[in-house]
Amino acid sequence: MTSLLLFGAGGLFDFDATLPLMALQVVLLTFILNALFFRPVGRVVEEREVYVTTSRAEAKQKLAEAEKLELELKEQLKSARIAAQQLIQEAEKDSEQLYREALAIANADANAAREKARREIDAQRDSALTQLKGDAEKLGDLIVNRLLAAK
Repeated sequence: MTSLLLFGAGGLFDFDATLPLMALQVVLLTFILNALFFRPVGRVVEEREVYVTTSRAEAKQKLAEAEKLELELKEQLKSARIAAQQLIQEAEKDSEQLYREALAIANADANAAREKARREIDAQRDSALTQLKGDAEKLGDLIVNRLLAAK
């Protein structure tokens, strides 16, 4: 009885004209699905894979460029720091030299002022001594004249 249900008329496996028709339907459905669904979906998947691959390659390239730029910027920063340090050292040397020159000028001015003051003091002393000698001579003459006049 089970064999009649499986292979008999109206059973599960009916080998009459419907079998080739069903096979034809499956083949047609396969071609139609392939043309309308699988190829477009396959193209979209391939385009997506190409896009992802391209994006990854571009990202790797940009990352490499960024790393290269980072190294270049680090080198530039290092050289800028070295240049700034050299400028600072040169400025310190220049300021030290200017300080020494200003100190030398100030010392020279102070020495010149001291020498001028010493000359003025010497001149005033000589003048005072000369005047004192003159006054002493006058006073001596006056004393001598009074002593002589008193006799």
